[in-house]
Amino acid sequence: MLRIDRATYDAIVAHAKRDHPDEACGIVAGPEGSDRPERMVEMVNAAGSPTFYEFDSTELLALYKQMWANDEEPVVVYHSHTATEAYPSRTDIGLAQEPGAHYVLVSTREHGNNDGPVEFRSYKIVDGEVTEEEVDVVEALPPEERVTP
Repeated sequence: MLRIDRATYDAIVAHAKRDHPDEACGIVAGPEGSDRPERMVEMVNAAGSPTFYEFDSTELLALYKQMWANDEEPVVVYHSHTATEAYPSRTDIGLAQEPGAHYVLVSTREHGNNDGPVEFRSYKIVDGEVTEEEVDVVEALPPEERVTP
């Protein structure tokens, strides 16, 4: 199950709507081994495409260096689908290189960048196997669950 706070959920949805009709993408980092999405990082879709996303390699390398320095890891890898359901494509499955991460897909196909609900789903993708998981959106993470460096 993916447990995510409301502010991060809302920020991912806002990013997906803002970048529509192109796919949006990003990472939510968290403390290593915690499975806690704490720091959202919007990334540039280097493909600039409504049907494909690609992290900019220079930007991605800089983010990984920053995460390593902060003892963080990618807890959520997200992107949007602009014309299809929020389910990983064959390409998405092939790109999934973080077996511990939650892969979040947001579909903006119904309302685009206008007001209205989106489809927000999360998956585990390990060795090409896709498993959908429940998403628990909480207002804030309880204090006892917060990790302090």
